[in-house]
Amino acid sequence: MKLSAPIYQLKRKAKLLARHQEIPLNKALDSIAKQEGFSNWSLLSAKASKQFHPAKLLSKLKSGELALLGARQGHGKTLLGLQLVAETVKSGHRSIFFTLDYNEKDALKRIETFGENNLITNNNLEIDVSDEISADYIIEKIKSGATPKLVVIDYLQLLDQKRTKPDLSIQIQSLKDYAKETGVIFVLISQIDRSFELSGKLIPDLSDIRLPNPLDLKLFNKSCFLHNDVVQVNHIN
Repeated sequence: MKLSAPIYQLKRKAKLLARHQEIPLNKALDSIAKQEGFSNWSLLSAKASKQFHPAKLLSKLKSGELALLGARQGHGKTLLGLQLVAETVKSGHRSIFFTLDYNEKDALKRIETFGENNLITNNNLEIDVSDEISADYIIEKIKSGATPKLVVIDYLQLLDQKRTKPDLSIQIQSLKDYAKETGVIFVLISQIDRSFELSGKLIPDLSDIRLPNPLDLKLFNKSCFLHNDVVQVNHIN
């Protein structure tokens, strides 16, 4: 079923509906989804993201690499991150989703919309929502159990939010060193600066990554950007 508009436009429409009718955003999203022929917003989002199957992206990621996964709000970057985790677990490997933005219930609910309810109780799947998430925390958590094939971090900018944490550049270097040492693949979801919307570009690139503090993006091996249902994967180094 083809959507009547890109998902980010539908999300914007839902926000206007929520404001106009004074209803919660989740109810407005579900209302828009029903207009598109889906029972709820999660199913619509999952359907839209399937245009680029996560297995295609996983096949491009090599052992020990760091990858950026970036998009503007509402374009499906977190959903794709969760799909990468689910796809990894389906293939019989361990995967961890670290998030400072979701709670565990919501993350698992999104995975359920993929039609993979059996993954929820799979020992290879782990969702970590600790407020203490940082590179050091992530590395220590990995060391405490079986080594995962894939780790997704939601999201890059929140690692830089607390002054008590090391500089973002130090954290990313730590993850890069650990990836090389163990072969773990790290995917860091990233926000895109609002200025992209006025750039006239069809899809974001590295210059559009929102960085409150300096970070050498050459620390990453690959980038994956999403916009208007278009996905582009590139080598960084």
